[in-house]
Amino acid sequence: MKKLHALIILLAVAFSGCAHKQPDLNKQEKFISAAPRSILVVPVVNNSVEVTAADYMLSAVTIPFAERGYYVFPVNLVKRALEDDGLADSSLVHKAPAQRLAALFGADAVLYITIERWDAKYAFLTTIVTVGANYQIRDGKTGELLWENKQTMVYDPNNSGGSSGNPIVDIIAMAVKAAITKAMPQYMPLARQANAMAIMTYPGPGLPLGPYATDRDSSRAK
Repeated sequence: MKKLHALIILLAVAFSGCAHKQPDLNKQEKFISAAPRSILVVPVVNNSVEVTAADYMLSAVTIPFAERGYYVFPVNLVKRALEDDGLADSSLVHKAPAQRLAALFGADAVLYITIERWDAKYAFLTTIVTVGANYQIRDGKTGELLWENKQTMVYDPNNSGGSSGNPIVDIIAMAVKAAITKAMPQYMPLARQANAMAIMTYPGPGLPLGPYATDRDSSRAK
């Protein structure tokens, strides 16, 4: 009887570990209550070694957030205006109060993005390209954190095609793909995917549709 009881406990633990957690629908109450209509995207903090990563990431942000139904201030205009206001360094911008940044443009909320990964690493006969970023939206009136997310996108060229059936040919093809990817890593598709994935899943970690979402977007999100 004791053995049967122990077996039941072990099975209960095993099944509980396999259960999928339901998304916390109350996690974004602050964002929903604040109901921002416009988002100010400030310059990106770049923690990677690729010096151009911040500008590339910034250029890929506007479309997904605008398509989600929010007005997004033109990122290049924002960057220039902040530079004129003495905030040329993105790290200083991220340390500045969200209320100050929002007041400069009349924005409802401020979006901060920090790049953690933007690299292409060579492994055996392959080059793995990775883009990873953290996202935060803060209230433009209170500075309170309204939403955050984290995305990491990975591309392996050797997982994108099938086998020729000839091992020697396959090895040569893998080496060629690895060399091409290392020489010209395709960061932008991963950056666009990361930005899109950060806001898509709702209810869940994504963003609710904004006030300017189209009817098609509204029906698709339900």
